[in-house]
Amino acid sequence: MSDTLDLFADPIDLTTSLVDVRSVSGEEAEIADLVERSLRLHAPHLEITRSGNAVLARTNAGKDRRVVLAGHLDTVPINQNFPSRREGEILHGCGTVDMKGGDAVMLAIAALSENARHDLTFVFYDCEEIEAERNGLTRIEREQKDWLLGDLAIVCEPSNGTVEAGCQGTMRIEIRTTGKRAHTARAWMGRNAIHGLGEALRRLEAYVPRQPEIDGCHFHEGLQAVKISGGVAGNVVPDEAVLTVNHRFAPDRTVEQAEQHLREVFEGFDVTVTDRAAGALPGLHAPAALELVQAAGGTPVAKLGWTDVARFAALGMPAVNFGPGDPTLAHTQEENVPVQQITGCFAVLKRFLLD
Repeated sequence: MSDTLDLFADPIDLTTSLVDVRSVSGEEAEIADLVERSLRLHAPHLEITRSGNAVLARTNAGKDRRVVLAGHLDTVPINQNFPSRREGEILHGCGTVDMKGGDAVMLAIAALSENARHDLTFVFYDCEEIEAERNGLTRIEREQKDWLLGDLAIVCEPSNGTVEAGCQGTMRIEIRTTGKRAHTARAWMGRNAIHGLGEALRRLEAYVPRQPEIDGCHFHEGLQAVKISGGVAGNVVPDEAVLTVNHRFAPDRTVEQAEQHLREVFEGFDVTVTDRAAGALPGLHAPAALELVQAAGGTPVAKLGWTDVARFAALGMPAVNFGPGDPTLAHTQEENVPVQQITGCFAVLKRFLLD
């Protein structure tokens, strides 16, 4: 592998080069070093710094507007899909979708950004694919928050080359029931905690999720049982059972409102919130967001999952997802991206930011 990347090369070739660098979460030093060296060589107009294995770069031309582009450098563990291989117009390999195609587009834009229409910040960060407390954006926000601020954030996660606006929030709860142990031969002397979850499951089965439209984007909420646990032994009536439920809620609800809703749905049960994260409103009425939508063409759609756009929204910025690749292929052994999506995303961002 070369000591640097040619940032003026075709973004498809840049993607291939990035995919061929192992960078499983927690092991990003090599790719971060490569990105930093390449930016210092090919984009000397940028202010560049490091935060652990994250590389931060920005222009400081005094423009009226700043756009932040963010992409994580890590991948999930390799699954017999390394190094990359190309079959016609399809590039295969770990990270082709999530999200080295987006990183390559960011690098190509960075190399050309000296006379950009807006001031630009590029955030190449680490540990996105693992627990949130290790996510590089958490550290950067704590130690160098000014590097994350701007008028619009574009997270270059895979979105099939379509602007995906905002994201849904997520909440996980545990519903706990208690009973009384007894020998199953004398079951009437006990109280079965697993049976006690029946009503909660019936409520879930009958639940009709909201489908609100926000800024012209159609969101579809969800409420699903994802785990159930309980039981002591094959001949014992269980005295405790736990049902885990995941709720995906539209960004017009706060986490507090989502929690209140779940407590109403499961009124009468012992409910404990074990994980929660706010969503992000689309923010498509912001001037910078409108310009991106116009450059991309087509119709923006709602992001139905949770992504790091929510972190930027929490900082008071409109934020969107925009990058090459089908997100349903992320984390799979079959991960691949049509190369025209890489080229197309680069063309849109170049038109929006540089032309």
